[in-house]
Amino acid sequence: MKVNIYYGGRGLIEDPTIYVINKIQDVLKELRVNVSRYNLYEQKNGISMLPNTFKDADAIILAVNVEWYGLGGLMQTFLDSCWLYGDKSKIKSLYMFPVIVATAKGERRALEDMINAWELLGGRAYPGMCTYAGNYVEFETNQEYASIIEKKAEEIYRIVSHKVSLLPNSINACHTDIPSAGMELTPQESEQLSVYVADDSFVRKQKEDVEQLSQMYKSILGQSNDEAKGLLKTFEKAFKITDEGVKAVCCIKMKDINKSIVLDINPKGLQCRYGEEEAPDLLATTTKDVVNKITSGKTTFQGAFMSGFISAKGRLDLIRMFDRIFAF
Repeated sequence: MKVNIYYGGRGLIEDPTIYVINKIQDVLKELRVNVSRYNLYEQKNGISMLPNTFKDADAIILAVNVEWYGLGGLMQTFLDSCWLYGDKSKIKSLYMFPVIVATAKGERRALEDMINAWELLGGRAYPGMCTYAGNYVEFETNQEYASIIEKKAEEIYRIVSHKVSLLPNSINACHTDIPSAGMELTPQESEQLSVYVADDSFVRKQKEDVEQLSQMYKSILGQSNDEAKGLLKTFEKAFKITDEGVKAVCCIKMKDINKSIVLDINPKGLQCRYGEEEAPDLLATTTKDVVNKITSGKTTFQGAFMSGFISAKGRLDLIRMFDRIFAF
């Protein structure tokens, strides 16, 4: 059995949708289900080709968070691509389970929109999950909620493995009367599209090429060792010992230059270096330009995180403390 998960959120650590699909994914893997996950925010330029990944799937899970209104742009673009490029005969045979987690009002409306969109594509939506998570910390630490999510994952497994059917509905019955917006592709064009989808190897290779090019241009422009050391000294000068007794290891990954700053913070002082850390208390991913803005006082660490310029995972309480520990 193969299940594909398509996540249409922004990938922020405080998005409770990620917690829900992680739970579902873990349960399905325990049941020996082959699970593939596609984060739409990582594949913005290739969303139009993702419907080709339906080919080997028995079921799909469409997961999205409602932040202020509706399904959000990435999921809408994905559904548009299913309408334009998707194989309608394959979509008709797929089990689709919606997962809607809202941090604002409107989760039921979003669920209806998701189901209606899929049925207009010719498919059938099966019972999914729809919930509200006003406080993501309380939501993710609630054991009763975790049990409900796990049972829902088991239900998904049973529906797919037993090939459960649904009664017909009017949208499916009248689907043949709806004009298709699908594109007619030649066999050569279809083959060309298939090269870029179905697994993440192409995306990974593209990222590696971009990183190599980035390193090459950085080398050409001449980023000196003095500049690199100067950034570490800036952190060391800005560090101040607080009464909070903070002891933690923070890793700031600058993805555009493929370098990471490791900050080993303890009540006695700070150790600052370039390198990697296997299990930091806080892993922040950003760019060198954002780091420079923080160290020059143009913005704060927490402000950059709230604005989406920094993504983080681990101890989120360190984000709030960061600007008190370092006075730039």
